[in-house]
Amino acid sequence: MSDYDTLLVEKRGQVDWLTLNRPNALNAINTPMVAELRDYFGRLAEDRQTRVVVMRGAGRAFCAGLDIKDSQAGTYERPFGAGMGFQGYLAEVYIRMRRCPQPIISLIHGAACGGGFSFVLASDIRVAGESAKMNAAYIKIGLSACDMGCSYFLPRLVGTSIASELMLTGRFIHAERALSTNLVSEVVPDDKLEAAALPYIDDMLATSPMGLRLTKEGLSMAIDAAGLEAAMAIENRNQLMCSRTDDAKEGMMAFIEKRAPNYKGH
Repeated sequence: MSDYDTLLVEKRGQVDWLTLNRPNALNAINTPMVAELRDYFGRLAEDRQTRVVVMRGAGRAFCAGLDIKDSQAGTYERPFGAGMGFQGYLAEVYIRMRRCPQPIISLIHGAACGGGFSFVLASDIRVAGESAKMNAAYIKIGLSACDMGCSYFLPRLVGTSIASELMLTGRFIHAERALSTNLVSEVVPDDKLEAAALPYIDDMLATSPMGLRLTKEGLSMAIDAAGLEAAMAIENRNQLMCSRTDDAKEGMMAFIEKRAPNYKGH
């Protein structure tokens, strides 16, 4: 378990179970939580042992977004955030989520609003509990809905029309519609969320460490590629890097011998 105050990080072998842990505040985002998330996701780039991250919330919700009462109270020193104050300080969390090489599975129950919604969007795989409801809450409090990567992530996941609807109105999208719009991979009862994550974890841990990391990186780059040739340039680079590893030799031999590969990460 971690030494964080607002997060719990339980290490189960090669998987980190990251829990937002302010249940009495519906896991709302405050400055200490941002500092700890920045630290956690920043460290993952150098973490050879952690291969998958599962992100979830304690209590009744995934994350209710910014703790507005806390932010208005001025309880904490205003962070610099690359010159953008708290805005830039929090924004860096989502950048680090995308930059870290480990796939992130989000398990969503209850509310995922504003910055909490963006945690969901910045993940790689999303599984919703039946109680899940998500919205771009920023526009409901006098701000633009274009915040914390929402304008980047959401149209890429659900298309421009639905993204426009959700962002211009601040409407909630509930679990079943999230499934029908491909925002989440599946919907399960809330008490089955942890079990639902296990098949994804098992399948990812059955891949080679480099292959898994470079697939997350390559997919992210291909989404924004200038065209087919740019995407293929990344694919060619990644395949050449993977093909020269001992794990690639082991994977091919295991395929020929009809057995599970024994990857060692080199």
